[in-house]
Amino acid sequence: MIKNTNILQDTHGRNHAYLRISLIERCNLRCTYCMPANGVPLSPKSHLMTYEEIYNIAKTFVKHGVTKIRLTGGEPLIRKDLPVILKKLATLPVELSITSNAVIIDKFIEVLKANKVNKINVSLDSLNASKFTHITRRNEFKKVYNNIDLLVKEGFEVKINAVLIKDFNDNEIIDFIRFTKTRPVAVRFIEFMPFDGNKWDKSKMVSYAKVMEYVYKSFNKATVLRLKDAPNDTSKNYKIEGYKGSFAIISSVTNPFCDSCNRLRLTANGQLKNCLFSASESDLLTTLRSGNSIEPVIQKAIQAKFKIRGGMDTLDKLEEPKLHRKNRSMITIGG
Repeated sequence: MIKNTNILQDTHGRNHAYLRISLIERCNLRCTYCMPANGVPLSPKSHLMTYEEIYNIAKTFVKHGVTKIRLTGGEPLIRKDLPVILKKLATLPVELSITSNAVIIDKFIEVLKANKVNKINVSLDSLNASKFTHITRRNEFKKVYNNIDLLVKEGFEVKINAVLIKDFNDNEIIDFIRFTKTRPVAVRFIEFMPFDGNKWDKSKMVSYAKVMEYVYKSFNKATVLRLKDAPNDTSKNYKIEGYKGSFAIISSVTNPFCDSCNRLRLTANGQLKNCLFSASESDLLTTLRSGNSIEPVIQKAIQAKFKIRGGMDTLDKLEEPKLHRKNRSMITIGG
């Protein structure tokens, strides 16, 4: 039997070319689905990856086939050495992108451009200022709204991530789609997912089917165009005929895209998660700091990846609190 030398290929034949790196566990917003109301225990600074460690770990992944790196948080822009991290990672042969809440992104336009970061995902769960304040526990709506328009004006490719929660923002689905009429942005509706402390239950979830039900009630079906999804895409993409932008649904719960998953996550304290839903983690940072190769740890973690949602292959398992309470809060995983 020939030993598999591709350390980024799992036992289901999936090759992992996309690494999401969380830079920080802190955030300048307090979104309810991401952070528990009483906060989360933060890793001591000494337990977080330095910019050199981020670069060295990323370089190892790139050596073995990673072609895309997305920086997340918390809010990655509040990390003080972000410009240094971007400059280091920009030397690698990868597509570099970032996810932000856009509260302070106007201060980073030139830094992002200088390091060829053209793709920005912005987290925005409501187009209503009072709802935005309710869900984020901060009054920053106007700033975020204006910064989205600024990013578009400056030529960035912008995606807006909206987590849908029943009876909170599901009545804004059509407003979000109409937001794309005059703006070349992609709005992505994300099914509410279970994490520690976010009080998830299935009744709060707005499914892919429900989103499309709203869409077809508001638009002539002939004008709702199904777009071709990119390889390994997590979303099902659409646009309204004549609109500049598009919309999509990320249905991690009701229609998981696990068969084509090519994603890995590295937490700010150097733990590799082979799946967003997985409770298990592999410690790359301790291994790196001890002077040992992280490659065997990476390979072992990827070989242990479940076929579907960290082993929660049914909705019944997702509804079992003790299973998803073993996972971190979203803010300490990385968006």
